[in-house]
Amino acid sequence: MITAGLVKTSYPEEDITFLLKDVTDEFEESSLEEREKAVQTGGHYAERLPVEYRPSEEYTKLYHQSVEQTKEQLSHLVGIVARRIQMNAGTDNIVLVSLARAGSPIGILIKRYAERMLKMNWPHYSVSILRDKGIDEKAIQSIRNAHPDSRIQFIDGWTGKGAIQKELTKSLELFNRKYATDLNDDMAVLADPGACAVLFGTREDFLIPSACLNSTVSGLVSRTILNDRFIKEDDYHGAKFYGDLIEEDLSNDFVDQVTDCFAETSKASEEEAYNTPVTAERTWEGMKEVEEIGHSMYSEADYHLVKPGVGETTRVLLRRNPWKVLVRDAEHPDVKHILILAEEKGVPVEEVPDLFYRSIGLIKSGKEI
Repeated sequence: MITAGLVKTSYPEEDITFLLKDVTDEFEESSLEEREKAVQTGGHYAERLPVEYRPSEEYTKLYHQSVEQTKEQLSHLVGIVARRIQMNAGTDNIVLVSLARAGSPIGILIKRYAERMLKMNWPHYSVSILRDKGIDEKAIQSIRNAHPDSRIQFIDGWTGKGAIQKELTKSLELFNRKYATDLNDDMAVLADPGACAVLFGTREDFLIPSACLNSTVSGLVSRTILNDRFIKEDDYHGAKFYGDLIEEDLSNDFVDQVTDCFAETSKASEEEAYNTPVTAERTWEGMKEVEEIGHSMYSEADYHLVKPGVGETTRVLLRRNPWKVLVRDAEHPDVKHILILAEEKGVPVEEVPDLFYRSIGLIKSGKEI
């Protein structure tokens, strides 16, 4: 596989290969206002990058607390997912393909668990998938060429309303027809609150701390870029490396802390994985609430404006122009960081006790009711 020209990362080479073209020196970030205007007027979100959020001291402290409080739970869920992947695949010849960026640290954890607890060497790549644009077909072809007999397992961090799961299903149906392949769309995630994945650790909507930060918990790699000024037809989708944030980088600290818990949590993970169904049906239950909120909060329902779940709410506050945030319980520890971000950005928070998700972020569009 040709790896020249790939984006750099602060992760060790043995943990992950980002199949993303390096556009660090060419690509400039847009202001929030410029990017939001472009998206609202028909531009695609992957044509521009937001300026990276630099967390406050209070927010950084809360992030570290959340890692300390959740690392054992995360380790337990990683073990469940890794074992379910193995059982579902029906083979040990597996290649992990995480969806950049949120899937990347989770893919590293699953790879490490497979190595240390299952004695399996599963190669791990990270590729771009973009809503309404699909998965990077060149990257998938490169992986298939390098591992022609392996079972590809796609990985993400969490689900919201299932937009990426739907995009993956659509992309792979097209890919399989085009290249006469049989790739599976059974994406694995740690948390599936929207009930739209078949392989998961939990369907509880809880805080995965890697959602709290951007590149500084994702190997210093930006969101993926698809802009024809920089990405030509035969290129991988692109990304930037934020080398100027090296002093603030917590990427390896996060995966190392969770990895250190594997030995302690592995027995319980194994028992749960073997005593519960390997896969579950997609019910898309969370989408019902998204539709109701879309109709009740906006004059023109656009479900892209409704970002459900703790992870997606956090992303809205980090890189979009939020209108308001809904939380089920403002006292719950999983939304503390959301309240801090909302206060920093002057975004109102509304408590809705019967909310299906633990939190929902609403994007400002001019169509608010």
